[in-house]
Amino acid sequence: MLLACHQRVDRMLRLLQRLAPHLATHGADAEAVRAAQAVLRYFDLAGPAHHEDEERHLLPLLRARGDASLRALAARLRREHRTMTSRWRGVRADLQAVCEGRWRRRPAAAARWAAFATLYRRHIDDEERIAYAALRPWLDARALASMGREMAARRGAPVAS
Repeated sequence: MLLACHQRVDRMLRLLQRLAPHLATHGADAEAVRAAQAVLRYFDLAGPAHHEDEERHLLPLLRARGDASLRALAARLRREHRTMTSRWRGVRADLQAVCEGRWRRRPAAAARWAAFATLYRRHIDDEERIAYAALRPWLDARALASMGREMAARRGAPVAS
């Protein structure tokens, strides 16, 4: 579930990064509004839920079972969740302007969006390459199923049996 979420994050980041040149060429047309709405919907709902998943399930394991470097990684990943949430506010305001027809050329927006995407991608890479790999020995099928059930229940999603 966590890896699938990372794939969706990447799709939304690519959509966000395609939006900047589209806006420069076409303005806030219907296609731009649909893209902005999709990115808003994803990062308003799924992004915070994903961070919560990691903070409930993975970061405590890194702190409890990891060495000093993994504990430091857990602390950094948690700080980055806060940073991404903070940076999302600026990106969100830009996208809301697109959706509401208030978009005017904002030269800083593309840079803000690129910085947001860069942070997210580096964060995901560290999670997958270092954190998930380090936790694999402690996450057997039963532990993963339990985590998946809890994540699904918090989202009100059906739980596979």
